[in-house]
Amino acid sequence: MSKLKLQMQTTVDGIVADGPGEDGAWDEIRGYSRDLLDSADTIVLGRKTAVDFIPYWDKAAARSDESWHDVAQRISRARKVVFSSTLDQPEWRNTDVARGPLAEEIERLKQTSKKDIIVYGGTSFVTSLIKARLIDEFHLFVNPVAAGQGASIFSGLGASQGLKLRQSIAYDCGIVLLHYELK
Repeated sequence: MSKLKLQMQTTVDGIVADGPGEDGAWDEIRGYSRDLLDSADTIVLGRKTAVDFIPYWDKAAARSDESWHDVAQRISRARKVVFSSTLDQPEWRNTDVARGPLAEEIERLKQTSKKDIIVYGGTSFVTSLIKARLIDEFHLFVNPVAAGQGASIFSGLGASQGLKLRQSIAYDCGIVLLHYELK
C-alpha cells in the first residue's frame, strides 16, 4: 500500500512558511525535494492551494532556464488530485477532483497508486489530513526563523500524535530537514 507523504516549509515555532529566501537555499534543498517527488506518482492538494500551485509549476516546467526545471517537469507531469466540494471540473491537465469523504478518498488513493502520494498543502487541508491520521511521513523543512504568529498545520489536533524521527539533515543555509513517520 502507498504512503501519504507531506512536504512542507515551517518556521522553528511551527508556523507554515513560504520557504527560503533568494539566497540559494532553494538550490540546496532541491535534491531532497526531487528525490521525494520521485518516490510518488500522485500529488494531493486542497483547492485553495491548487489554483496557484498547479499553474506556477506548469509555467516553470515550460521554462528551461528555471533553476527548478527538473522538479517542475515532474510536478507538471504527475497526476494531481484536488480535494474540493466546489470545483466541478479541473482547470488543469493531469488533474482529478475528489469530492468524497477525505479518509475514504485518501485510503482509495493509497490502495490504487503504484508509488507513494505526496501532499504539499495548504494549511487547512494538511491539518485535516493530520487530524485524521492519514499522513504516514512528515518531511518538514524548518527555516531558521521564528514567526511568532501565523497558521500551524498542527493547530487544533485535539490529541497528541507520536512521531518517530527517521532522518534529519542540517543544510548550510540554516534549514533543517526533519523526516518523521507517524507512530
